[in-house]
Amino acid sequence: MTRAILTDIEGTTSSISFVKDVLFPYARRALPGFVRARGNDPAVRKWLDAVAAENGAMCRDEMVVEVLQGWIDQDRKHTALKALQGMIWAAGYDSADFTAHIYPDAAPALQSWHDAGLPLYVYSSGSVPAQRLFFGHSDAGDLTGLFSGWFDTEVGGKREAGSYRRIAESIGLPGGEILFLSDVVEELDAAREAGLDTVLVDRRDDYPQARTGDAANGHRRIESFADIAVGG
Repeated sequence: MTRAILTDIEGTTSSISFVKDVLFPYARRALPGFVRARGNDPAVRKWLDAVAAENGAMCRDEMVVEVLQGWIDQDRKHTALKALQGMIWAAGYDSADFTAHIYPDAAPALQSWHDAGLPLYVYSSGSVPAQRLFFGHSDAGDLTGLFSGWFDTEVGGKREAGSYRRIAESIGLPGGEILFLSDVVEELDAAREAGLDTVLVDRRDDYPQARTGDAANGHRRIESFADIAVGG
């Protein structure tokens, strides 16, 4: 029986293109000015210093910014980058420069599961503050009230089984009672190794070539949240 649902964001509830075509370029453009304006704030300084130390103790913030911009171009899943991006996106959301994309089938399904008493959780490579911003400023309005908890890479990498064991422990349910939704097969493999139930979200907008048979690696596959059946 499914007693909780854990979902990815990018490629699952929301389009990959929104993140790559809107959020990433916005953060890349805003980084230099953001660091100049807020580089001495302790919450920002913490992450800038972490990046500097990781890259040979850089002494100039301009060099750190260049590293961060390079990581954005590489779509690197680095906790410091995700934290700083989240702060930058907060300003963008607050000024209504954009709203977060949500697939039309995702919001009603999330609402339905919540109304049915299923606790919902998010696990994304984006920082928890960025996740809250995303769902708080979505195309479908503020959806943060639907979720019972949030997880990012501070709990571990998304392709590591240990991360899902820690999440299950935090949720307080056996892995088999948690359904994990993702568009990334390797993430689903790790979740399955940890004992979670899994569903591959295989949207044509994000993956024009359907991933069936061996490409799904034994995971149940759906193309819309409307196709997800939960229960005993």
